[in-house]
Amino acid sequence: MTMSAIPATRRAFRLRYRPKGAVTPDVFDLVEEPMPTPGPGEVLTRTLWLSIDPYMRGRLSDAKSYAEPVPIGGVMEGETVGEVLLSNHPRFAPGDVVVGPRGWTTHLTAPGDMLYKIPPDGAPPSTYLGVLGMPGTTAYSGMTDIGQPKAGETVVISAAAGAVGSVAGQLAKRAGARVIGIAGGAEKCLYIQDTLGFDGAIDYRAVDVGAALDELCPNGIDVYFENVGGDIQHQVFRRLNPFGRMVMCGMVAEYNDPEPRPGPNLMRVVRNRLRIQGLIVSDKPERFGEWRRLATPWVKEGSLKYREDVIDGFENAPQALIDILAGRNFGKLLVRVA
Repeated sequence: MTMSAIPATRRAFRLRYRPKGAVTPDVFDLVEEPMPTPGPGEVLTRTLWLSIDPYMRGRLSDAKSYAEPVPIGGVMEGETVGEVLLSNHPRFAPGDVVVGPRGWTTHLTAPGDMLYKIPPDGAPPSTYLGVLGMPGTTAYSGMTDIGQPKAGETVVISAAAGAVGSVAGQLAKRAGARVIGIAGGAEKCLYIQDTLGFDGAIDYRAVDVGAALDELCPNGIDVYFENVGGDIQHQVFRRLNPFGRMVMCGMVAEYNDPEPRPGPNLMRVVRNRLRIQGLIVSDKPERFGEWRRLATPWVKEGSLKYREDVIDGFENAPQALIDILAGRNFGKLLVRVA
């Protein structure tokens, strides 16, 4: 592709102000600005797919965290799959499709050393933002390093129809565990049983979660993969067996809360010798390559199931973030940009 084929401008979402409570579309400004030029060792990409993930809510806050917040006026954070238009890096050429450039923009410059070239004969490029990307790697790392499910154990997954929970549950099934998923809505519950192969499902919007856990987990819970927090966390926590493991991946139900909610009393941790450990997938970057090597054949043969929830149009990215924080997505949420 020649320089004449590259537009003179790009569109980008920049942070207007920090929201207190729920995110609204006016948090962001959609701007048109000059096309960036790649520097030494960098590439310019045209965004094809933009990932929308719950962690993005934390990037809008200036509270102390494991990652720096998006500055006021800065481009919103988000991983993309893009087509290389210009390259100053020896590993990439125009036409290559890569995963890794970060930002809510139609075009991005990024260091080539931070990018992964998607094989043309591999899984669909969009999967490198979902089942083969950060969400899938999160599930793999959480189950491998913390959950460690064993044959015959009972594993409970919250947000079980989501990008992380759906993979975490399937990994527990591969380990021989009995898996119960918690999700919102009858359609999602049917999916996690009929498509993902979970042993049971709980629709938290329709039933008493505690009573349902007692019915489906009569011998208690050995592993809990936590994605939502709130009352679901309280109900599962009090049913964890001795030496149970709790993978603290996220608490999306509480991300918009101005103040933290009270948590469970932790004396049970002592009595039952529980292991509760937080998970940030970037702590072990080697897991990304491990997971792609392990899971790509499963995805291509169809034995590892996944679902994508696609929203068309770059301009709809803010609404997509609002939707995922409200639990309105079904599977991995993506914005198709080009």
